Amino acid sequence: MSVELSRLLLAVGASLMDLKAGDPHTPIRGLAILDPDDEPGSYRDELVLVIGARGREAARAVRTAGQHGAAAAAVKTSPAGEPDVREAAEDAGIALLTVRPQVRWDQLAAVVREVLDSFAVHNDGEPGPEPTEDLFALAQSVAALTGGAVSIEDTTPRVLAYSRSGDEVDDLRRLSILGWQGPEPYLELLRQWGVYHRLRTSDEVLRIQAHPDLGIRARLAVGIRAGNQHLGSIWVQQGDQPFSEHAESALIGAARLAAVHLLRRRGAPWRSRGELVAGLLDGTASADLVAGQLGLDSSVSAVVAAFAARDTQHDRPTLELHRVELATTVSVHMTSFRHGALVGTVGTRVYAVLPEVRTDRTEPGLLTLARDVVAVLRRRSGLTVQVGVGAPVPSLAEVPASRADADRVLDALARTPETDVATITDRRADVLLGETLKLLEEHPDLRDPAVTALVEHDAAQGTELARSLLAYLDAMGDVRSAAAGLHIHPNTLRHRVRRAAEISGLSLADPRERLCCHLQLLLATRS
Repeated sequence: MSVELSRLLLAVGASLMDLKAGDPHTPIRGLAILDPDDEPGSYRDELVLVIGARGREAARAVRTAGQHGAAAAAVKTSPAGEPDVREAAEDAGIALLTVRPQVRWDQLAAVVREVLDSFAVHNDGEPGPEPTEDLFALAQSVAALTGGAVSIEDTTPRVLAYSRSGDEVDDLRRLSILGWQGPEPYLELLRQWGVYHRLRTSDEVLRIQAHPDLGIRARLAVGIRAGNQHLGSIWVQQGDQPFSEHAESALIGAARLAAVHLLRRRGAPWRSRGELVAGLLDGTASADLVAGQLGLDSSVSAVVAAFAARDTQHDRPTLELHRVELATTVSVHMTSFRHGALVGTVGTRVYAVLPEVRTDRTEPGLLTLARDVVAVLRRRSGLTVQVGVGAPVPSLAEVPASRADADRVLDALARTPETDVATITDRRADVLLGETLKLLEEHPDLRDPAVTALVEHDAAQGTELARSLLAYLDAMGDVRSAAAGLHIHPNTLRHRVRRAAEISGLSLADPRERLCCHLQLLLATRS
């Protein structure tokens, strides 16, 4: 796979090197480094970086590179020595690039290799990249969170994915999508303004002012990075309305997620990230292994938040779309909140693992973020989501315990649809009750036959003795309060409680028997 020299230069940036002689359409297939003290090798169609040589010595190295098949050579030289080097390049029939004096060779080599790697991903020779479903879903979610039109690019820069948008797009976005690359005159302006250099070297979100004279609207942009490796960028064009309040934090989170997708396109070991996170959650994968693969410290504290959609009255394709939308939205929010956040899906639930948390309490910021996720999904797609937050644990190895807590909280919230977000501390009594009722449900031999007989009597006779007795026990024996809840007279309730005791043989005076009766009645009404 070759890269046209002009496109390579556009991606690398004018701040690093310039074309001084030769054909800008020269194809480049690779990168090599030539030190004049080394024996030359084969440089067929490669860009050769001539290091450690200036003036006439650099000119000899350029000729040598051309004789061994190089397509272009890059040198550092003084103005006085440039004519000799240019003549050598013309004689050798190769393109000549001059490198800025302050640029380190290792830095330049790393950037050029990144660009070549990005082009190598698209080795089918087509004018545009293969669509990436995950990136398109991410672009759409970021558009909803920022209020703008989103495009995701690699380092070439080539558009990999974009959000659906209306008529408010400007010419730059329209041409970028139609041609899978931005128009070169504007890209040249971005280079002159230093935008690409800042995207390549920092994690900050850039604000780029509108240029009405060029038909260009305001934009936000952020680089996509994995450690020191620059992988691409995300751009958000402003529409008819201002960017949302949390647009910048959403972009930061989206860049971290996009890095995973772009590494996967290159065949990096992040391919199994989803499986690793799922293994961490259920305890089937070693915490040390997961931490090593995902660049985390296995000894850090963590907490798990579980997200579940409650809208289940849909066909399977719609439910799957909702699950994907939930997972993407959770990922964007959580990775913007905490750099090392992990998000995975197990069954129909989406889980976020937040590292480096306080172990004495749940961080308020996490609860606020969870409520934001709920609000965004309700506003955007009408999806009803509940969130259960487990107890913080001291290391990644104990994440399954926090996940179990989060699941129990979600199970408890299913009985209180008016509550969106809760922690294990908020719902510990409900969780304990739920676990106890689950035990009773799984072990019928533990149940009191007297309560079973009472429930069966109601079913056969059409009475409500069990329901009335449960209301009485819920009210801790307060007859007036229980009767008001049932909308009956207190004397009617007293009669029903006496009748229930007579039929079943229950001794309500015994506190332990009364507790067992209460639990079993709760199970009966829940079933």
